[in-house]
Amino acid sequence: MTETVTARVERIMPADPAVVFDEWLDPESLAEWMCPRPDRCVAVTVQPYVGGKVRFDVDHTGGLVIISGQFLAIERPRLLRFTWSNSDWPDPTATSVVTVTFEPHGDGETLMSIEHTLLPSEVFRDFQNGWAGVCDQLVEHLRGKP
Repeated sequence: MTETVTARVERIMPADPAVVFDEWLDPESLAEWMCPRPDRCVAVTVQPYVGGKVRFDVDHTGGLVIISGQFLAIERPRLLRFTWSNSDWPDPTATSVVTVTFEPHGDGETLMSIEHTLLPSEVFRDFQNGWAGVCDQLVEHLRGKP
């Protein structure tokens, strides 16, 4: 059995919790900021209800990686939780869990926390760095919104 680990990232987002939360459920928005560059999301599916599917088709250095999961909790505007399987992992049937929380912070800002549990230990560094990059891209995306 592979050892599992947890990646954790926090960032202050330049928008209210409801706005940041909604970005996570909008497929067009997710396609812009979810995949750490230079990767890019070529297709995004989001069924925003408990039991609904989430899927990212990712162009990763010329190859296609499929990330798929299912929503476990949706509590607007404070919590999202979903499973995460990655076709590129040593065991592509392994399932991890992503929990994203949104807390008011300052005037019109949000403290967003991502905790990705049950990650295979050999991918920890990639996911720790990847989630940090995703957060930075979401900040840029939010700053560019009208």
